[in-house]
Amino acid sequence: MDLNTIWFILVGVLFTGYVMLDGFDLGVGALHLFTKGDTERRTMLNAIGPVWDGNEVWLVTGGGALFAAFPEVYATVFSGFYEAFFLLLFGLIFRAVAIEFRSKHPHSMWRKGWDISFACGSIASAFLIGVAMGNVVWGIPLDTNHEYTGTFLTQLNPYSLFMGVSTVALFAMHGNIYLIMKTEGELQEKLRRWVKITIPIFVVCFLIFGILTPFVCPQIKAAFIDRPIPLIITFTLALLVVANIPREIHKGREFNAFLSSCGCMTFLMMTFGISVYPNMVFSNPDLANSLTIYNGSSTDKTLGFMLIIAIIGVPIVLTYTACVYYIFRGKVVLTDESY
Repeated sequence: MDLNTIWFILVGVLFTGYVMLDGFDLGVGALHLFTKGDTERRTMLNAIGPVWDGNEVWLVTGGGALFAAFPEVYATVFSGFYEAFFLLLFGLIFRAVAIEFRSKHPHSMWRKGWDISFACGSIASAFLIGVAMGNVVWGIPLDTNHEYTGTFLTQLNPYSLFMGVSTVALFAMHGNIYLIMKTEGELQEKLRRWVKITIPIFVVCFLIFGILTPFVCPQIKAAFIDRPIPLIITFTLALLVVANIPREIHKGREFNAFLSSCGCMTFLMMTFGISVYPNMVFSNPDLANSLTIYNGSSTDKTLGFMLIIAIIGVPIVLTYTACVYYIFRGKVVLTDESY
């Protein structure tokens, strides 16, 4: 295995970590307005309060790794998707501000306004993440210099928009399961009823997306022909762990249900990675202009040096994340100092 492939896997691991961790934050935001009453909404906010900002470290780390290992991919994607990423950044910032400002004033209109901001920022962020990934699979117009030649509207193709919707559904399910794990009493029972809705919605989107992709994306169809076994295995495992979620919730094993949801995201990201490898960004319609792990990477010397940094840095991030979740384990308890 060469350094380019190792860094392809490492970047995928970092972004998978972000999707698993910040995914439930965004999912909680997507469900936020469906609750009634200040206490329930405060409980939901405090379920993610101690961890949401640490979860976004994985996005920064993944972006930094992409910049270091595949600078041309980073330059093409971030310049071509400039408007979309600006909107994503705006949504993430506005969501963070809403979390911090909501409980600074007791007036109902003040809190309702920030509740709406929190939900809209979360949904928009999840949707834009899905749209960006959809464009990577669908392909974007690149010239022979690997420069983006399309517009913002080019990125809003039906395939990418549907992937955006599917991502919102996935994060809503993930956030729903996390909230069941962190709450108790009447709110938890309500969330248990919600999971009977959020899981089927995601499964329908997942199945449609999985069946549709090989037919509308020739490059993904070719990947299925070239390496069908690993793709079928990861796709099937993703379905199986989703099917295990209702079983674990019914038996009162919320943590196992959450692990199953994390497993679903892991297998989906593995399916995504196996489907596009060795490409990083497909060029549509001319696949010859696609960015790969070879024509978009740094030199071997840089990749080798950065791998040493990653071997040191990634365990630090993992340790920090594990410590935070261990310290703030258990059910949410509201106090005067809570959000």
